[in-house]
Amino acid sequence: MGRKYIFDFDSTLTRVEALDVLAEITLAGKSNKDKVIDEIQRITNLGIDGDISFTESLEKRIKLLKAHKNDLDGLVVELRQKISKSIESNKEFFEKYSDDIYVISCGFKEFIDPIVKEYNIPSDRVYANTFEFDGEGNIIGFDAKNVLSTHNGKIACLRQMSLDGEVQVIGDGYSDYVMREAGIAHKFFAYTENVHRSKAADNADHVTPNMDEFLFLNNLPRNISYPKNRIKILLLENVHPAAFDSLSEDGFSVELVKSSLSEDELVEKIKGVHVLGIRSKTQVTKKVLETADKLLVVGAFCIGTTQIDLDNCKRKGVAVFNAPYSNTRSVVELAIGQIIMLMRSVFPRSMEMHNGQWQKTASGSREVRGKSLGIIGYGNIGKQLSVLAEAIGMRVYYYDIDDKLALGNAIKCNTLENLLNVSDVVSLHIDDNKVNKNLIGEREIDQMRKGALLINLSRGFVVDIGALANALKARKLGGAAIDVFPEEPIGNGDFTTDLQSLKNVILTPHIGGSTEEAQRNIADFVPNKIMEYVNAGNTVDAVNFPNVRLPKQVNSHRFLHIHKNIPGVMADINEVLAKYEMNILGQYLSTDSDVGYVITDFDKEYNKDVVKALRKVENTIKFRVLY
Repeated sequence: MGRKYIFDFDSTLTRVEALDVLAEITLAGKSNKDKVIDEIQRITNLGIDGDISFTESLEKRIKLLKAHKNDLDGLVVELRQKISKSIESNKEFFEKYSDDIYVISCGFKEFIDPIVKEYNIPSDRVYANTFEFDGEGNIIGFDAKNVLSTHNGKIACLRQMSLDGEVQVIGDGYSDYVMREAGIAHKFFAYTENVHRSKAADNADHVTPNMDEFLFLNNLPRNISYPKNRIKILLLENVHPAAFDSLSEDGFSVELVKSSLSEDELVEKIKGVHVLGIRSKTQVTKKVLETADKLLVVGAFCIGTTQIDLDNCKRKGVAVFNAPYSNTRSVVELAIGQIIMLMRSVFPRSMEMHNGQWQKTASGSREVRGKSLGIIGYGNIGKQLSVLAEAIGMRVYYYDIDDKLALGNAIKCNTLENLLNVSDVVSLHIDDNKVNKNLIGEREIDQMRKGALLINLSRGFVVDIGALANALKARKLGGAAIDVFPEEPIGNGDFTTDLQSLKNVILTPHIGGSTEEAQRNIADFVPNKIMEYVNAGNTVDAVNFPNVRLPKQVNSHRFLHIHKNIPGVMADINEVLAKYEMNILGQYLSTDSDVGYVITDFDKEYNKDVVKALRKVENTIKFRVLY
């Protein structure tokens, strides 16, 4: 006497209500289509929630449908495309346990049988209504003698079946819950992957957002070892809502917080969190990481990662991803705009106009064509700026400590001094390495041309603000555009700098990459990296981890083992695998100076004790199992 599993069909095995889809087919091209479909859906919900008798609900819907027998073929084709996502990914469970699986539905066998047959569930284990047709094949009603056409018909149906053992019901509606309420089912699981009905969820033994959760609770074979809905993701600093949407749609439990958190606040909030998403303000410190008992990955929805203790993340086995390319275009466009605005002295003229003065003059207003642009830092942003600046007629020079190939007609400078000597405009695009502090100070400014312009869209600490202010006041420099500052507020509010009120100076509050397009790009890029790591173990583009690109997993299990990079660990891992006679389908290893990351794929059948043994391997940092 084992368990018996009773599944609902509509909005459980499929993502939709089948009669709603049939309505879309039968009413296609009719002027009143939307109105009729809305009415059918309203009647459907009233019946599902038990607010009207199911018999009444069925009669009214069939009358509105005006369907023909031939329409059912098209309906089956549509339903095959609308199997619930996690049901489809766990097809093996239905095939393996088909003798214990039944479908009890208030839908109709004419379209249910061909769908569930593909999941190894025969017609004799499908209990559902049947249509009645007239002589021309029109659907005119249903078999009123079938108990499932009556109110609470599922209770009568399950009672007649007289199943032995523990009976579990999985469905989305009140009509599924009442079987447990009537005492003929032992447990009711509210299936909420497709629709969340309060009446069902409030009365459930368990709310299961997907099939993985149901199988996990029953310790049954499943597609993934740990349901995604149990993986908690915390997104801070008003990350673009698209990130929330994509991670939620993939099945994770996501919480969105609009502000950054202080260290003490994050220490409290991080407990039980598997994935942390931040921007530039939140500090992921050693203290935070010590409290992060479940943390797998940190996603930085920005370019910089100085706000994250990368070394301690690595020691804790926490992978870090950022978005190094997503806002490149936004920064470059702002740099081009600032070059033109500064060259033309647009902001002084604009302020005069705001103050009621008309000062038309060509003095201090120059074209950018033919001028020299010096780019310090020839990475992704520097290179793209180089191309666009050359396209508008500027001569481009660049300086980078690494050997970088020039694009277009750009000229490489061997020293910073050479670049400063030849540039009419100097634009900074360097990384957040601390050795770059005050890279542009009094000495470097003295080496610049008189009247030259300085643009900083990189890091606040790379420019000595006091020295820059003095040079602007002394008219050594003709203007500046500064977007980043050595000290920036945590949130919006008051701000002061020595550069305020100086002529031909553009000040912006760290908005170089803050465009709708850039934020959307970041919201796509970083969640994809997070999902690739959590779902499959891929570490490509990780900031602090060995990079491993994995082939797609097919019909196998995957073990992820992070360990200290100490001689002998791989030998210990493989000794365990040999002891348990694991049939290895593939093994992938990458290391850096501190950690090793090995991924091993196996046949599906294996001794579960191997998991405990691998966790006990000396120098293990983290171990995960993926199915």
